[in-house]
Amino acid sequence: MSGEGDDGSDAATPASEDPNDDEQYHLEVSAGDVADSVLLPGNPERVEKITDGWDASEVVAEHREYRTATGSYDDTPISVTSTGIGSPSAAIAVEELARVGVDTLLRVGSCGAIREEAAVGDLVISAGAVRQEGTSDEYVREDYPASADDRVVGALVTAAERLGYDYHVGITASTDSFYAGQGRPGFGGFEAAGADELVEDLREANVLNFEMEAAAILTLANLYGLRAGAVCTVYANRVTGEFRTEGERKAARVASEAVSILAEMDEAAEAAGVDRWHPGLGLDG
Repeated sequence: MSGEGDDGSDAATPASEDPNDDEQYHLEVSAGDVADSVLLPGNPERVEKITDGWDASEVVAEHREYRTATGSYDDTPISVTSTGIGSPSAAIAVEELARVGVDTLLRVGSCGAIREEAAVGDLVISAGAVRQEGTSDEYVREDYPASADDRVVGALVTAAERLGYDYHVGITASTDSFYAGQGRPGFGGFEAAGADELVEDLREANVLNFEMEAAAILTLANLYGLRAGAVCTVYANRVTGEFRTEGERKAARVASEAVSILAEMDEAAEAAGVDRWHPGLGLDG
């Protein structure tokens, strides 16, 4: 008789189809290693920069591009897992974190803005994402939206306001290529078909920025009933031509603060006897 495993999988599933038992195959984490809320930077080197701002932290796993640390921020349990570059590896992280009980995922990274008002050093909080990457297409029909959870967006905005950071809320475009997919020339001046019009077409559609993971993270989170959002620091402005790795820690601080705010939201909802927080419940802060 088949049954369901602790991670929601069919206990009779062959190992070749799901190579995860207690410890996850790629992340090498198990239930209890990570908090309910996890920040998702791309670069493993950003993990330490993120945890520097926490009350306490400990690296609990490290394998390939995936480095995971768990600790607390403002007395709230929190974890961080690096995903590497791009949606394929980010999707693996979402899959395996979901299997060990994570319910909230916040992409934390850098981006290129395609609107003048999003200056280098500002933050972009994604309300949703254009699914220009290919990973999410392997999960669901192409017209399925990659939308951020409204509570996560609200928590990120509240955090940015509390910290006094300049931010913009809008639509992100997630791509599979830093170069051709974002309208940049490739090696030797190579130009992909449609590259000349890509940035302007997205600008006309009121898209704010480019990055490479948000759409897949948001799509998978919606498919699996998880909360997710994204906040990125602007490193490049494609309209003004500026590029500086400025304000790297801003997105990390905002995301960490947002996890604490989400905990406040959850406590307020529980106290009110409702399933989800809404603005009428307010916040303590």
